[in-house]
Amino acid sequence: MFALSISNLHKTYKSGLKALSGVTLNVQDGEFFGLLGPNGAGKTTIIGIITSLVTKTEGTVNIFGMDIDKNFSSAKRLIGVVPQEYNFSIFEKVQDIVIQQAGYYGISRKEAVKSSEKYLKKLSLWDKRNVAARELSGGMKRRLMIARGLVHEPKLLILDEPTAGVDVELRRGMWDFLEELNRNGRTIILTTHYLEEAEQLCNKIAIITKGKIVENTSKREMLRKLDKETFLCDTKEVVTVLAPLENVTFSLVDEKTIEFTKNKSQSINRIFEHLNGQSIIVDSMRNKTNRLEELFIKMVK
Repeated sequence: MFALSISNLHKTYKSGLKALSGVTLNVQDGEFFGLLGPNGAGKTTIIGIITSLVTKTEGTVNIFGMDIDKNFSSAKRLIGVVPQEYNFSIFEKVQDIVIQQAGYYGISRKEAVKSSEKYLKKLSLWDKRNVAARELSGGMKRRLMIARGLVHEPKLLILDEPTAGVDVELRRGMWDFLEELNRNGRTIILTTHYLEEAEQLCNKIAIITKGKIVENTSKREMLRKLDKETFLCDTKEVVTVLAPLENVTFSLVDEKTIEFTKNKSQSINRIFEHLNGQSIIVDSMRNKTNRLEELFIKMVK
């Protein structure tokens, strides 16, 4: 079954702006799905329509087989949304914010307290449960938004830029938490500008630009379309000269860092053998840029 099924979705605002032009999208139950696109591409409009905050012009949206036009109240119970902007009262206590959210879904206070404790602990916020939200750091507020989105145990979790402004260490911790949710059967839809995040987490990716889906496939299939790769190598010794190699572009970033670009079909071993032949020993190697980022830039031009 599809957790989310969108067919021929259009949205034209009164100003005449066409935000969506015939978007068709299916997300399988249990997928970790990335919806990527530049600012203004239509991502937030899609989320707004799914959650009834935006009225569509044309098309259908189904949540686990339920048409949102015919049975939105039931469909809404299956959705948890973590919006990009903070939308809770900063003067209320952390646990109260989560408990109140559960009340909108008809969950008893007893169950809401139990669920809030579960997610506040998982997100390392339990010690802050009686603190006013205004006293939380930016990263803690992000985690509070996630706890609030999960308190009613939705089958589908929609995350709109969940790690924006979060430091690297905290972001990695949130990745681990989201991967655990997905392994346990939760369907997750993620929008993000951190393409490293999408490559790390998502198994299916769609790219939207100017209101149209331009790519929709598995991460593996998408990355196969990358024809060139650029790497950075750290060397043990100082390098001053590099011999050329056919179909490979070499350059020196500094005296102990080599950058090279090769066709994806070329063997890395061939390049290592070429460097070894010059008595250049590679100490470590890494991608220069995120692979998904390279494809993304090509697709949204």
